[in-house]
Parts: sequence; C-alpha cells; structure tokens
Amino acid sequence: VQLVESGGGLVQPGGSLRLSCVASGFTLRYYAINWFRQAPGKEREGVGCIVWRDGSTDYLDSVKGRFTISKDNANNTVYLQMNSLKPEDTAIYYCGADFRGCGVGTQGRGMNYWGRGTLVTVSS
Repeated sequence: VQLVESGGGLVQPGGSLRLSCVASGFTLRYYAINWFRQAPGKEREGVGCIVWRDGSTDYLDSVKGRFTISKDNANNTVYLQMNSLKPEDTAIYYCGADFRGCGVGTQGRGMNYWGRGTLVTVSS
C-alpha cells in the first residue's frame, strides 16, 4: 500500500500550487482520500477530502473557495488545487485514506493509510 504526495514547493502569497496524491495497493472505491496539513508547532488538521465512490467533497472553512479537490480515476490520483495561497497555508501536506470517510477538521487519528507528505511554503 502506498500514498505518494508531490507538487509542494515555495510560492508567493496569492499564488497557486497543485498537489498530487497517487494511491496504490488498495481498492480506492471503499475509501475517502483526505488532505491534511501540519504547520510547525501546530496540530495536524484535515483541510479537505473526496469520497472516491461518488466524488463528493468537503472542505475546512478556512480553505473553502480557495482549495479544490479532484480525482483521476484512471491513474488513482487525487489532486489538491490550492489558489490564493496565504502564509498561514505553509505546512507539510499529507494525504490519507480512510475507510470510515472524510476527516475534515480532525487530526486524522485512525486513518488507514498515510503518505509521507510534501512541504508547501508560502512566502515572499
């Protein structure tokens, strides 16, 4: 089982990044894929998720209207499009798969599978 994130980097405030999470080794249609982030000195928080089976999404209030999650069924990939980035979005971003469903706003305890994360830095 693997979840592999990519796409992080340094971006200026107001800029955009698209993160990818490629999943393998398990049956995606039974899971929700969640995006979490953890900033230095802060707890991990779930910022958004997509239920693979029906494509429904949910977002943390602070990212609604700026972040969009989508999926590519053929390539078992979930994307996190981040626009209008702010310095407070700086964090390591992780994807996690949860058989129970979405974990927006949670710390992701009990997540079935985790990726290793990708660093997003928003700074001028």
